[in-house]
Amino acid sequence: MRRGAEPDNLVLMSPLSTTHGIQADRSARSNQITIRPDIPLCQADLPLDWYQDEFRPYAEEYLALPDRTPATVLPWMDDYMRPALDALGPELVLLAHYYMGGEIVKLVERYGGHVADSYQLARQAVLHPEAKLFVESAVHFMAESIALLANSDQQVFITNPRSGCTMEMMAKEFMIEPAFRTLHERHPDILVIAYMNTSGRVKALAGRTGGAVCTSSNAAAIMRWARAQGRRILFVPDQHLGRNVAAQVGIADDRIYQLPAGHEGADLDIARLEPAARDRLDRAEVILWGSFCGVHTIFTPQQVEYWRRRDYTVVVHPETPRETVALADGAGSTAYLWNHVMDAPAGSRFAVGTEGHFVRNLREQAGLRGVEVVHMADVPGGDAAGCGCATMSRNDPPHLVATLDLLRRGSIPDINRVLPGDVVDEVTGSRERLAAAGQAAVARDARLALERMIEVTEADA
Repeated sequence: MRRGAEPDNLVLMSPLSTTHGIQADRSARSNQITIRPDIPLCQADLPLDWYQDEFRPYAEEYLALPDRTPATVLPWMDDYMRPALDALGPELVLLAHYYMGGEIVKLVERYGGHVADSYQLARQAVLHPEAKLFVESAVHFMAESIALLANSDQQVFITNPRSGCTMEMMAKEFMIEPAFRTLHERHPDILVIAYMNTSGRVKALAGRTGGAVCTSSNAAAIMRWARAQGRRILFVPDQHLGRNVAAQVGIADDRIYQLPAGHEGADLDIARLEPAARDRLDRAEVILWGSFCGVHTIFTPQQVEYWRRRDYTVVVHPETPRETVALADGAGSTAYLWNHVMDAPAGSRFAVGTEGHFVRNLREQAGLRGVEVVHMADVPGGDAAGCGCATMSRNDPPHLVATLDLLRRGSIPDINRVLPGDVVDEVTGSRERLAAAGQAAVARDARLALERMIEVTEADA
């Protein structure tokens, strides 16, 4: 592998090490939930004590409704949403991710919002400079990605700050940066490719090292771009996406090295590695961080074979383990999965391996076109078939209603505002916010990585 010199503008110092005045907001109380990467939880009514104090009156009204049918829920929502939409006007943009529960996707669209994948969501502030308020029903890192590219007159809010990502929880900046420093001391040519499922602080690390952000839809283009520079790659945080993309661009398995995730990865000590492991690390073109998405690790080669025997086409998300992706008929981002199925001729049959809410939404819409869709894990003895992302499911109708109504009233809690560099504890709801200089540093460096992603992606289109 050709090795290039490190860029002249490479800066390794974290913004946190030079910024004072970090503010902590602990107004939210712990919901006592324990988050596990494999937690199976389909979207349902949340307990009342999972809501912020300001949101609780709305939740009480919602939970008191006699049922969850549109005839009951929509009039209740309209009483709040219509006045808010009228008051906030065209300056407001409502957003949701494909992975949100079916009711949120439909409701966001009902009220004039947009549903998209993480790449499209990240670009909303750029695509809509006329908009001043972005309200997102998704996970925190997605809202922060919009904030990183937003202009000074644009504000970003999230309906539930505790809506996080288990993969990202195993890849915080304070975990990744020590490992990167250790790797950089040994291999100065290394850069970071940060998957969109990372905080702004991790994206900023990618920017400072001459790297880029990627999504599942453009990860191959970004990795090819990095290799063309002769740079060694630290790919964070998803081990499975990294391994699948490395195979896609022709990197042999023996040129890949995987680090542990979490605190174990932060404690990387190359001198203590076994000689064979150290040699493999030194030869690696791609070094993977060991995080993973519990939703996607349930998909197995046996499930692929089960559906193939029944004449289904199998398509999966690339956060799925390599051995499953290698057997599937196709793999790609949520946009790829949606379009591939929706563009298929009537009579087609698909087994789709990704988040359960997405599959249910796709099944419903594809069924209207005569295309059959099943959840890939829905096999005899399948694990958590049809269930979805537990943390993303924390966004529900009361959160959406409360956010819009409180914005209209001018009394939205500050903890729902998303700024560059914010870190929210998904369990307690407490937030760490950087002072203005730290926010500016994170935004500057992360924007470099995001803009590199956009430039490479648009050039590759």
